[in-house]
Amino acid sequence: MAEISAAQVKELREMTGAGMMECKKALVEADGDTEKAVDVLRTRGLAAAAKKAGRATNEGLIVALVSDDALSAALVEVNCETDFVSRNETFAAFANKIAQAVLDNDPADLEALKLATVDGGTVEEAVTEAIHTIGENIQISRFVRRSVPTGAIASYIHGGGRLGILVSYGFKNATTPENAEFQQLAKDIAMQVAAANPGAVSRDSFAPEVIEREKAIYKAQAAESGKPEEIQEKMATGRLEKFFKESALVEQPFIKDPDRTVRDVIASVSKANNDEIEVLGFDRFALGGN
Repeated sequence: MAEISAAQVKELREMTGAGMMECKKALVEADGDTEKAVDVLRTRGLAAAAKKAGRATNEGLIVALVSDDALSAALVEVNCETDFVSRNETFAAFANKIAQAVLDNDPADLEALKLATVDGGTVEEAVTEAIHTIGENIQISRFVRRSVPTGAIASYIHGGGRLGILVSYGFKNATTPENAEFQQLAKDIAMQVAAANPGAVSRDSFAPEVIEREKAIYKAQAAESGKPEEIQEKMATGRLEKFFKESALVEQPFIKDPDRTVRDVIASVSKANNDEIEVLGFDRFALGGN
């Protein structure tokens, strides 16, 4: 059997657009003959599928998958070309398969995900097969995988897969996830993240550069007022405080009861369950990268 070099794999990939692993397999089957390897890929329909890979993918699905113990979860955006395909059951099943691969393999990035195992093959091979079967370009654009040592992760999908949320929770009581009040709270906060699009969990969890940028903007706005410097400082501080109340999740008005903040609602459910429930973090994917 001929030894297959990385240069040969690269050449075949450039010729056909097929995936790296598929090119290597084809070269092995063709005993290193590049032209025969092209025929192998054409026979499998992979070269034809690869031609679709340059087409725009502006539609798709956001899918979420939570482990049975609720300690781990995956959120994935998988794109296709048309809204028609995004609503197809075959495409939805494929997107969920990718989410399962993320959950099972915990890949570091998209390149690692391509090499992860799913259904006895790699994710890269599964994508190629899906392109061939469905007939559109399909791309995995992004994913996150979250886990908590104790606590729970909840998910929420909105708009038929156009918006997806993960929210991670910490608490002390092992029975809290089974409590109906907590389950409702988890759902409500995920909906809050979907609707209000907070920038961080709390004012303390914003990146320092975000706060500095906001401060600079508010100070510049106050300076334009022409008022005394001490008044300008108060104006800038007031605007920063408003920013926190609008953008920090726990300080936002609760969407189901605007007279209370999200923090108030969490405290109420915590007290009812003799627990200390805390939002540890959240992820929000909107289709198209927002």
